[in-house]
Amino acid sequence: MAATIDNFLNSFNTKFDGNVRSHLKNVYASLTMSVLASSAGAYVHLFTSLLQGGGIMFSLLGAGLALGLFMTPDNGKNRGMRMGMLLGFAFLTGLGLGPLLQMAIMMNPSLVPSALMITSAVFACFTGAALFAPDGKYLYLGGTLMSGLSTLLILGFANIFFRSQLLFQAHLYIGLAIFCAFIMYDTQVIIRKARNGDRDFIAHSLDLFIDFVQIFRKVLILLMQKESKKDERDNKKRQR
Repeated sequence: MAATIDNFLNSFNTKFDGNVRSHLKNVYASLTMSVLASSAGAYVHLFTSLLQGGGIMFSLLGAGLALGLFMTPDNGKNRGMRMGMLLGFAFLTGLGLGPLLQMAIMMNPSLVPSALMITSAVFACFTGAALFAPDGKYLYLGGTLMSGLSTLLILGFANIFFRSQLLFQAHLYIGLAIFCAFIMYDTQVIIRKARNGDRDFIAHSLDLFIDFVQIFRKVLILLMQKESKKDERDNKKRQR
């Protein structure tokens, strides 16, 4: 294990110059802080009576914070304010995940940590693939991923009217594949921008945080579906 970590660090240090390595460390540190802030938001929803009942308002506020972050250029002096926007968005995202987490905990409390572990493993694998792939290998995915997002929007909108389980499952699996690919794409975009002098690690970490949350949400739903089918089988066995 120690030899593997040493090889990883040596490869990382060899492939990227000091400025890119420093930028990536800032990006992943900000991403970690965002995940912790999101966890705090989920905790507030699950275990306190604070900030409940304002789902739509909080969603709009979160969207406003994300938009404000993108529309406020990094000038080196406003990083505290922009970091606050990022963590505020992450907190509200966790707050919005609260109802889904509540349902999962009611089914089986182990589903949430299992989904988090699976998501972290998936994120780490696809990040590693992007970091050590040839430079720019996954940048061509941009157009395809944008088309995929459009497909997801169409499927989601259509299912409002049709209420089809098949469309729901298609939306779930296609979305999971798209956001896994987005991890590789966004990672290589961040590297390319860092090499071109873009040091806005806060905005870059927001992209990865959105990927992480979307994968977590879809993995959790899949685990909940699996748990529901297991309960149905157990109930049938008891009835026999």
